Amino acid sequence: MNRPHPILTAAAMREAEQAAALAGTPLDRLMDRAGHALARLAFRMAAGRPVHILAGPGNNGGDGYVAAHYLAAMGATVTVSGHAAPVTDLARQAAARWGRGTDSLDRAPVATAVLVDCLFGTGLNRPLDQYLSGALSRHAASAARIIAADVPSGLATDSGADLGCPIHADVTLAFGALKPAHLLFPGASRMGRVMLDDLGLTITSHQTTAVMPFLPEPGFASHKYARGLVAVVAGKMAGAAELAARAALRSGAGYVRLIGSALPPSPPLAIVRQGWRDGAAILDDRIGAILVGCGLGQGEDAHARLDAARATGKPLVVDADALGLLGETRFDQPAILTPHAGEFARMGGAVVPDKISATVQLADRYNAVLVHKGPDTVIATPDGRVAIASPGNSWLSTAGTGDVLAGIAAAMLARGLPAFEAAQAAVMLQQRAAERSEKGFVADDLVKGSLWP
Repeated sequence: MNRPHPILTAAAMREAEQAAALAGTPLDRLMDRAGHALARLAFRMAAGRPVHILAGPGNNGGDGYVAAHYLAAMGATVTVSGHAAPVTDLARQAAARWGRGTDSLDRAPVATAVLVDCLFGTGLNRPLDQYLSGALSRHAASAARIIAADVPSGLATDSGADLGCPIHADVTLAFGALKPAHLLFPGASRMGRVMLDDLGLTITSHQTTAVMPFLPEPGFASHKYARGLVAVVAGKMAGAAELAARAALRSGAGYVRLIGSALPPSPPLAIVRQGWRDGAAILDDRIGAILVGCGLGQGEDAHARLDAARATGKPLVVDADALGLLGETRFDQPAILTPHAGEFARMGGAVVPDKISATVQLADRYNAVLVHKGPDTVIATPDGRVAIASPGNSWLSTAGTGDVLAGIAAAMLARGLPAFEAAQAAVMLQQRAAERSEKGFVADDLVKGSLWP
């Protein structure tokens, strides 16, 4: 299992810094570590070219002044353009340490320099004004490379919303912990490569990057039921359920039943096809997880099939059409719901810039794990745990890939993973399958071979 990286909001990061100060690591030492890390990165990227730092009035600007001090000590050619005088004690101390004065933002950009954006970083909550946006844009246009300190200026730290950010960084150096903007779009598209310097802090958070759980291979005593029996409930569009069933089988389920499908047998013939028979086919005690919703439709029969699946008490994956039938449902059994943005809105999800909070709220409402799909997939539990998988593979934006994801999630539930871990495994396995596929793949391509990691 790879290590999850903690994610902190701007306020939570400030709390972590204050806690470190109380524990004996002064804030000026943290700023020194941040500035030194920034200087080392800029020195490597500059490779002898000049470095030009844009310093704002707050502590992000203070990081820039510290970086300038260290760069000068390394022998680099470094200049600083300041926007307003430093307004925090830490920033004033850092500027005094630099001691060489600053240029105006209006001065002509340093051509072919490595530009270091230390204007605002985290905590910005209003759009950049036209002057600052224009100045940053002019300096960026002539830069050989752009480094952003913590977060590119003009992005909302906690949501990734664009507040007038005019640049695309080549590298963003995050301090202490990752922030939501590093992973949430559109902000994530402005980061370039995200690097992290933890500043020596030990950070814990209920929000982390998604990871692949440990998935043991079958033992010698394993059999098809031990590996997990998945029941996929089909509806009007049987092809969607077929994709989900194949995904469940290809991702390690020992036995997959496609129930209610009108399709004739087709490869893989290992999928067992059964009629619905008023739900009798899903009453088998050996079923480890039921998937309902892929191509289900919206009529009375769809309601009946969803209700029957819920009534079994078995772990559930609810996708696609079934998501629109939930109403005020609160699940008693382990459940994973997998909406894309449109389905999320129809389910009553809050239309707010903060995708994380909105997903947690809906997870709590349904008492289920929510997999809020997109270029940034946010997985949330009712108790507030969050895992983010970002960026996704843009070629997954094609019909049927959601059915594949749901099928993988059902296989993970059937093998006994808790819903939160099963959801992360499904997202990561689908992502790996996409990476192995050629550009322009379709959903069918993802399930032609094994989905096992």
